[in-house]
Amino acid sequence: MAGKGKFIFAGLLILAAVVYLIVTNTGSTAHYFLTIEELRAMGDRAIGRNLTVSGAVLGDSIVYDPTIPQVTFTIVQVPADPKEVERAGGLAAVLHAAVNDPDAPRLEVVYNNVKPDLLKHESQAIIRGRLGEDGRFYADEVLLKCPSRYQEAVPEQAGEQ
Repeated sequence: MAGKGKFIFAGLLILAAVVYLIVTNTGSTAHYFLTIEELRAMGDRAIGRNLTVSGAVLGDSIVYDPTIPQVTFTIVQVPADPKEVERAGGLAAVLHAAVNDPDAPRLEVVYNNVKPDLLKHESQAIIRGRLGEDGRFYADEVLLKCPSRYQEAVPEQAGEQ
């Protein structure tokens, strides 16, 4: 009977360790990027740190120099909470509202690479890199999502009867 108790105790320890790892890792990855406001709230602590920031691309701010290659652009604050995005009418509506809000927080991004094809007005940009002392964000990686490309259209034959 004592041997059975040891196995139960060991099993409970393993289960507790697994639960602990799941809880701690879920909390740290549930919100994997910062908003521009959150980045600014960090102040000088953000300078030089590897961070991930998200925002809506301002199309008229995109400047590309293919000789370097380097692209600079500005992103605008968008909500990080998926429920808030849903309440506002979806990602496309949120991105549209953000780029048309002159008071929304903005961040200039410098990306030393070729211009991504999806870097367009009202795209969602998730950028990884570090904030420079000059207040510009130097991106190592730019991930883009253009919601208009993924809108589901009803196939033509579905409407025909």
